[in-house]
Amino acid sequence: MPREDYIATIGLEVHCQINSESKMFCACRAGYGHEPNTNVCPVCLGLPGALPVLNKHAIEQTILAGMLLNCTTPEVSKWDRKNYFYPDMPKNYQLTQFDLPLCGGGGVPLYDLAYHKDAQKNIPNPGKVVQMNRIHLEEDVAKSTHLANASVIDYNRAGTPLMEIVTEPDIDCAEEAYAYLKSLQQILQYGKISDADMEKGQMRCDVNISVRKNGTDVLGTKLEIKNLNSISAVRASIYYEIDRQIEELDMGIEQQQATLRWDPNTGQTSVMRIKEDSHDYRYFPEPDLLPVNTAEMVEKMRAFVPELPHDKRDRFESDFSVSAYDAGVLTSDLVLADYFEKAAAGSKFGKKIANWIINTVLGKLNESFLSIDQNPIQPEALKELVELIEAGTISNNQAKDVFAKLWDNPESKPAAIAKDMGFEPADNSAIESIIDEIIAANPAKVEEIKGGNAKAANWFTGQVMKASKGKANPKMVSEYVQKKLAI
Repeated sequence: MPREDYIATIGLEVHCQINSESKMFCACRAGYGHEPNTNVCPVCLGLPGALPVLNKHAIEQTILAGMLLNCTTPEVSKWDRKNYFYPDMPKNYQLTQFDLPLCGGGGVPLYDLAYHKDAQKNIPNPGKVVQMNRIHLEEDVAKSTHLANASVIDYNRAGTPLMEIVTEPDIDCAEEAYAYLKSLQQILQYGKISDADMEKGQMRCDVNISVRKNGTDVLGTKLEIKNLNSISAVRASIYYEIDRQIEELDMGIEQQQATLRWDPNTGQTSVMRIKEDSHDYRYFPEPDLLPVNTAEMVEKMRAFVPELPHDKRDRFESDFSVSAYDAGVLTSDLVLADYFEKAAAGSKFGKKIANWIINTVLGKLNESFLSIDQNPIQPEALKELVELIEAGTISNNQAKDVFAKLWDNPESKPAAIAKDMGFEPADNSAIESIIDEIIAANPAKVEEIKGGNAKAANWFTGQVMKASKGKANPKMVSEYVQKKLAI
């Protein structure tokens, strides 16, 4: 059957580390890039007799994440043991939440610019909000590295506070999954809950995917692709797995519930194990931790709810007269949004500043392999540069030369750079004298203009610019030429 005769149903489980100085159930340092097995203690190593102590900050941050995603928080939340046997979990169980998680319901809006570039011109469901099931809080596992003849384990990560953010089976395609992860990243970063950097292992994703024939209400057999560590891998694996399942269903091969791994080198999935159900983990309430009364923390965290990307985007459009697209670009990163807002503060030229950031600043950062937080040009300097242009002090082309000089000398002022480069407005009388000389020397051109060809005045502007060696302001020259020729 053709691909359109099938419907794919996708749900995502995102594991996201919380920004926290300590681990979830002990005082060990949490973080990335430390010497292996140095941030450990009897609790996170699962030694006999060690007792867990709750990290209040991690609980509050999870509640805040729920608020950003319109979740509800129950009055009482509790902890459970999830039992399984694997080297990355030294206790042979994980402290997590089962039936009373910290957050339930909610949804993630899919931002247009969060879609992959190939999909932005043909978004399948514009304005979609992916419905969520829950957010629960748990401890992360250790990091396993598999070598040719051995495996090594770093327990520094074991016990790091980890949110598991679970959607409903509400995603229809790979492009929506891609946009969901990008949008979720933005929201968590705006809340400063997590850096959500997949390259650093701060965010990982499991994909649950099933395929059924069009017109059938019963969902197909669910298969789970485990531990995807990049958004591009999520997108590619979904495309592959949908095609694989359709091909096998067309051949009469029934799907069996299983956990899959994704090989980015071959671009294929393979079976890791037959999938367990929740009863296989033998969940039971954690006897060493009391349930948590959440009411006081919920009230406390209301004060920390930030302006979210979609709200900031709407405000940029209204306050700074930028287009919807420009506002989407500027709010796609919190550091970038803050940079623009500082540059545009108190200026009449918000749209022009936005254009310079999107077209010039971001272009130069990309060319230099730098991120926005490594931008050497201060927002106040960019604002000054744009105001020099709008005041007629320098032209757009001259401003580009000033910008290049400012990039290498960020401590300098744009006005001082323009002066050093000879871009100060020329003496009016000197400019008028040059214009008079060129007009007098070219009577044929003057007659052409008087005959109705007003565009020929641009020729005079060009000649004046040559005579001033490019240092005159072309806008001012053009105005003088038109005045002299009575155009």
